[in-house]
Amino acid sequence: VQLQAFGGGLVPPGNSLRLSCALSGVNNLDYHALAWFRQAPGKERDWVSCINSADSTLYSDSVKGRFTISRDNARNTVYLQMNDLRPEDTAVYYCVADRRGGSYCPIIPYKYWGQGTLVTVSS
Repeated sequence: VQLQAFGGGLVPPGNSLRLSCALSGVNNLDYHALAWFRQAPGKERDWVSCINSADSTLYSDSVKGRFTISRDNARNTVYLQMNDLRPEDTAVYYCVADRRGGSYCPIIPYKYWGQGTLVTVSS
């Protein structure tokens, strides 16, 4: 299974970005839990959001109300819509997947990781 993230870039505070992650080599994506993590410069990697096989979504407190995760199983793609971006959202964003789609998705030890896409929020 391979994951390829797209959509990062440099935006001023308050703007929006939409990250996409295309998965290949996977069957039955609807069985999988999908998530986004991020790692800011000099900091540890943090969980951002996830969506399980029942399409239930969860968000970290830092992004709740601003970010939206969604999935398109037919296109083998997961998205992260990021609105009202803040400088503290600056990070490399990683998309991840795991077949344990029915598990509590924030704590799954995700097996498959993408290469990351850089989001920089700065004026």
